[in-house]
This record gives sequence, C-alpha cells and structure tokens, in this order.
Amino acid sequence: MKIFRKHYKLTAAVLLPLFLAACKKNNDNEPVATTKSTISVENVLNSQPLVESGTFQGTGSPALILPGQSVTIQFSAAKGEALTFATMYGWSNDLFFAPANPGIMPYDSNGNPIEGDVSSQIKLWDNGTRVNQAPGANVNHPGEAESKNITEVNGIDAQGNTYLAASQLVSANLKYNGNSVFTLTLKNISGGTKNETPLSPGVWAVSYIVGGNLQNPNPLYTAGKPTANGLSNIAETGDNALLSTYIKGITGIFTPLSPILVVIYNGIDNPIYKIGENDRGKGLKPLAQQGNADTLAAYLKTLPGVKQVYVLPAPSTRVLLPVIGGQQGGLVSTDFSAAKGDRLAIATMYGFSNDWFFASTDNGIDATQKGDISNTIQLFNDGTAVDQFPGAGITQFNLAGTPLTATRPIAVVPNPNPFTTLPDISKMIKVTIK
Repeated sequence: MKIFRKHYKLTAAVLLPLFLAACKKNNDNEPVATTKSTISVENVLNSQPLVESGTFQGTGSPALILPGQSVTIQFSAAKGEALTFATMYGWSNDLFFAPANPGIMPYDSNGNPIEGDVSSQIKLWDNGTRVNQAPGANVNHPGEAESKNITEVNGIDAQGNTYLAASQLVSANLKYNGNSVFTLTLKNISGGTKNETPLSPGVWAVSYIVGGNLQNPNPLYTAGKPTANGLSNIAETGDNALLSTYIKGITGIFTPLSPILVVIYNGIDNPIYKIGENDRGKGLKPLAQQGNADTLAAYLKTLPGVKQVYVLPAPSTRVLLPVIGGQQGGLVSTDFSAAKGDRLAIATMYGFSNDWFFASTDNGIDATQKGDISNTIQLFNDGTAVDQFPGAGITQFNLAGTPLTATRPIAVVPNPNPFTTLPDISKMIKVTIK
C-alpha cells in the first residue's frame, strides 16, 4: 500500500504540469483547452514577365499605316521599364522597325518623364528569313528563303541595298499624361523618300522590372539570334496575330508579398482594419505602402484582447516572391496556440502596388479552424496613396518611388479594376492551417 501511494504521488507530479500546459483558466477558474496549429502562407502567383502588351494598326483595309499616317500606343511604366514594338517595313522581304532592346526608356536617370522626339531610338532590322530584294512596291513576296540571325540594317543590307536611317522613315514622339501613363505616337514619314513604304500592324510590350532587372529585356526579338514566336509573320507578311498571341500569353501579374503579419485575438473586432474606415494611423499604412509590418505589429501588441502577434519574413529574400519560371513561390509558416473563441487574421502587402494589401475578411476566422482558408482572404485598397498601374508606377515604393498621398476609406480592390484584371485570390496567395 505504501508503494502504491508513492507511485501515485510520483505519477501525479509528472502529469500535473502536462495538464496545466495544455489548459489555461478562464474567469470562472475553469480550465480552457488550447490547441497547437501551424499557419502557412505561400505566394502561389504564376507570374508573367510582361506588365503590359498590345497591338496597333492603321485605319484602312488592310490596316496599314501609310505615309503621312500615325498611330498611338498608351502605356504605363515604372523607372527602368521600357516600351518596345515591332512593325514591318512593308515594301521589303523581311525587314522590320523596332527600338534596340530593351526599348524606349520613358524616364531619365533621375526618374523624370521624358517627352518629345525619340525617333533616334528606332532601328531597322533584317529578320534573316528572306533574301533581300531592292525595297519598293515591286518586291516579290515571300521571296527566296534563307536562315540567318536577326541583324541591324545600318544604311545597307547584306545584298547591297541602301536605306535611310530608320528615324527618317518613322518618327516617334513621347508624351507624358501623368500618373506614370505615357502616349507614344508613331508616324510614317517615309513618303517621298527613296525608302517610301507602308508599315504593317504591329505589337508592343513593357517588361516588369524586379530588383533593378527587367524580367524580359528582349520580349519581341534578340539581335544576333534567330527570329522566334511569330515575328517572321510580321517581318515577312505584316501579320501581327501570331506574335500578339505569344506576348499576350506572357503578359499578366507579377508581385511579391511582404512579410506576413499574423494576429491572434479574442473578444474584439479585427484589429488590423475596418472596411469603410480611413486608415487609423496605427501602422497599416507602412504595411500597405512599403510592406513594413513592424509598426502595426508593435501597436497590436498593446491592445487588450490581442494574444499573439507574428511577423513572418521569407528566408534570405524577406519578401515572398511569386512563382518565376516554374520555381516555387515564397513560403513562410509559424506555430501558434489558440483556445475556443480566439480569432486569427493576417495582412500582407501586394508588393507592386501603391497601397494594396491582402487581409482576412470581416472579423478573421476561428483560430482553431484547420484547412485551406485562402477563401477568407481579400485584396483591399488602403486609400492612403494615389493608385497607378500595379507594377508600372513611378511612385510605387517597391519600384524605387515615393507614394503620393490620398485620403479615402479602405475598400475592396475591384476586379477588373481601372488598370488590369487580377487572377482569383486563391491563385495569388494560399493560406493553410494544420
């Protein structure tokens, strides 16, 4: 009997701390069970390298741009991004006009918009797929085939035919419309010259810049390499359909996510934001504009009802990069404890925006819930900055800009929005609890 009593006391001594670790007391001194979970947040966006692209053409049938006629291209760009385009020298076998890669830079080195004549940046190129005849209305199409790399035509082609400078045949004028939006006007000025020619329907594109590097600095062609992706159809026949299809397929959304803010709370409303309210000035603005969650995290820790706060940066990169070239996007996770009645909410910046942020809707979720909770996340506009095309704005903080101040209530970002159409939320950010 004495042995049993000693054994019982020993067992109780061991089990009591374990019991207390799994429970805590409520106001009535009743033990409250807690559960341990792991929350994971992943950037699952299948990113694309081009932020914008499109086509242009004349007004006739066929839609050629004849001498004296002009077309316009409206586009947005951040500092370091460039506009490129391609259009056929119509009275040739396979020549085309395009800027040298990466294209026409719309800002100077100080980030000031460039306006005026940028014709000198247009070049004449040989597609390398047809032997050049003397340019003019009598060129036979398609002509004799060849297989060479793309080369610039500097006054004379491989067959000895001569040409004026591209800037004497096509003019380009850049106008700044404000808020990172530009208009490029291309005009056919070849009329009356020895190189008079119509211009074909064309394509244009702008590449994202990430960490100072363009995602695709050669979207339409690469000098010194074979033509590809439908450029031959433009250079040989003036048909822009195939190249247009290709560039549309690589145009879309690219954005990192900032370090993830996670908060566990009880007995209060979602402490991060409230839709319809203006930003409270407690740290959401730095998160939404700069991706800095530290100020908001520090504030949340002072609130009654807030139990745990985490800020989760991605290893090495800090931001959660999207899926690039098939490589998995950024992923972060943390363990947390929650009891019945606890709520959980998250927030993270849509990195290539002025002040958009992903966050839990309404009053967050039951913190003891398990599974994929991505459908409880929405994209919001903090209303504290002037919006620009996401990923192509000169005042976007993560593109080396300074946001312009605005004062509007927090609202859901519409989709489509005035700039673009976004994928479903679940195709951009995945949140799971296990």
